Amino acid sequence: MAELVLREDRDGIAILTLNRPESLNALSPNLFKELREHIDTIGDHVDVIGCVILRGEGRSFSAGNDLNAIKAGERAPSAHFQADTLAAIERLPQPVIAAVQGHCYTGSLELVLACDLLVASESAKFADTHGKWSMTPTWGMSQRLPRRIGLVRAKEMMFTGRVVRGQESVALGLANRCVPDEELMERTLELAGEIVQNSWHTLRGDKALILGGQQQHLDDGLQYERDNSPGAGPDMAERLAQFGSKG
Repeated sequence: MAELVLREDRDGIAILTLNRPESLNALSPNLFKELREHIDTIGDHVDVIGCVILRGEGRSFSAGNDLNAIKAGERAPSAHFQADTLAAIERLPQPVIAAVQGHCYTGSLELVLACDLLVASESAKFADTHGKWSMTPTWGMSQRLPRRIGLVRAKEMMFTGRVVRGQESVALGLANRCVPDEELMERTLELAGEIVQNSWHTLRGDKALILGGQQQHLDDGLQYERDNSPGAGPDMAERLAQFGSKG
């Protein structure tokens, strides 16, 4: 049986690929089980993985939650397993970049919102279609989308269900950049490469401080940073010496 989520490691970057192209990478419970196993493993490997890319095989990132698999009897291990998996992605020590082409609807939009950064291709199409099916979100849409693009814009996407395409996703603040489809992985790998050149100690510290501080009001967040900043990393002296040698 084919793996539903593939993993490939390149120079400190873990690439996770949703591998159901025949169904536009629909998010079945079994796919989520495999994704969670990879996430938990990567979280324990901070010394060999500095950044993660999440992508979809084929012409779409993911069409969203697989209602057909649920109808067929597939079940997640717990009631909120999918939502907990998204939270696990958000809490990964390493930065996570979503690389999105084609469909990224509803559950898959919630999935990429749990990632730190997003590179969209020109064919990318983002939408929240809960309203189309008389459903309401439980994977984080109502919380993460407003925090990503602002309250009014999030309400418009959620209330109308309209499709936001690649270039507009950047203007909204949903994606960091929009690139030609044929350059999506190349450009995403370039971004990941820039990230892993920096201190992994700092990357982990930055991500943890941002995540923790976002739960606070400003004054409390500033205090949270002072109280929880991990300080200098073990590679600081080496990096400073390299800087001095370049002068």
